[in-house]
Amino acid sequence: MRLDKFLKVARIIKRRTVANDACDAEHVNVNGRRAKASYDVKIGDEIEITFGERVLKLRVLDVKEHVAKADASSMYEIIS
Repeated sequence: MRLDKFLKVARIIKRRTVANDACDAEHVNVNGRRAKASYDVKIGDEIEITFGERVLKLRVLDVKEHVAKADASSMYEIIS
């Protein structure tokens, strides 16, 4: 699954276009490297997203195409 789609499906970022813009602006790193929106997310990847001064680090636990709102947080775990 593409990185921008994963961020939207997991409800980390509200819209896919916003996730795509965040990747283009180099606010998203995967496994310590800058990632494009087309990056193929795999289980075990560590994603780091910068929101202004705040940094969100998470580990991918599951990759699903469709998930209910209540189950979206089971796709990842927050590291810090």
